[in-house]
Amino acid sequence: MENYKPNQNRSFSATPDSGLRKQIFLLKGSAGMGYDFKITKTANAKPKPDPNNLVFGTVSTDHMFEMSYSPEKGWHDGQIVPYAALQLDPATAVLHYAQLMFEGLKAYRSDDGRILLFRPDKNAERANISNDRICIPRIDEELMIAAIKAIVAVDQDWIPDAKDTSLYIRPFVIATDTYLGVRPSSNFKFYIILGPVGPYYKGGLSPTRILVEDNYVRAVSGGTGFAKVGGNYAASLISQQEALKKGYQQVLWLDGIERRYVEEIGTSNAFFKIDGEVLTPPLTGTILPGITRDSVIKLLQHWGEPVKEERFTIEDVYKAHEAGKLEEVFATGTAAVISPVGELCWKDKVILINDSKIGKTSQKLYDTLTGIQTGKIKGQFGWTVEV
Repeated sequence: MENYKPNQNRSFSATPDSGLRKQIFLLKGSAGMGYDFKITKTANAKPKPDPNNLVFGTVSTDHMFEMSYSPEKGWHDGQIVPYAALQLDPATAVLHYAQLMFEGLKAYRSDDGRILLFRPDKNAERANISNDRICIPRIDEELMIAAIKAIVAVDQDWIPDAKDTSLYIRPFVIATDTYLGVRPSSNFKFYIILGPVGPYYKGGLSPTRILVEDNYVRAVSGGTGFAKVGGNYAASLISQQEALKKGYQQVLWLDGIERRYVEEIGTSNAFFKIDGEVLTPPLTGTILPGITRDSVIKLLQHWGEPVKEERFTIEDVYKAHEAGKLEEVFATGTAAVISPVGELCWKDKVILINDSKIGKTSQKLYDTLTGIQTGKIKGQFGWTVEV
């Protein structure tokens, strides 16, 4: 018998069954609601990768979570099973009409051995915003967090402890009806997969080179820019490929109407420090409401740093640089946390930001956020949740 008891409200036990260990994970939520997930452990555990040489998004753990939806039962039969390929009919709706949602968050191992999640409630909340936009049934947010905790608990040995590493968590929903007519699916699958990761960019916290995109468009008002759905990312790939060919790591997206207003940097939210004030575009429907973005704004406000959510143009950025007022540019997101920008190229005009060095604000935000996430810093906002 094995027992896993991170606190008095949860239990984790195992009994042998047909050569595999089948387990039940019981988690009691804050409202007293319990969730029973059947857990089938793999008989062929994979070797763990070197934690000092992890490439982001290339390694998966031993198990995954899956749950089904039908109109008759709602979301049901949540379970943890050995990681395996999916078998889909060629006519499965998600393959043709991209009716899917995904999320991304991380689990961290603290110095004292605790397993910490960073603001998972915000990911669950955002998941349902995305679900609403593309006609996927909502998932109870407490249930989603319980599922995340359960799969992380099962594969906790995969959480790396090397510097700048974590366990990446990818929840996602796909439409599973088999048909070739355009309509919302009636049946869905919810999965959570995990993988140990190192820094998103090979250089870690180092300034990136960004190409300003004024040809292709990421999102327009009334579209899906605020939702975390696959179509947004598919449409962005061509721009990123062209940027890479020119020696840039990512693109800075402009608005889809005038091609002037700053929006996002790659798949991340954008921040500009101009004349002592930090600016970021407002959430008007074309920008993803990032959890790291929200955390950065709250930290800056807590520190008494001027921060504004307002529209500004790429011309404003270049004028600020010419006037010597452009102090820092950085992107925020789950994958990289804080990614400083050292160079911008717009219409073949290149500018260097802060001599291509990491700015003080970027460094302070990175140190604080990663410190909170890993339990080194006791946050004042209650952002970390123990598994």
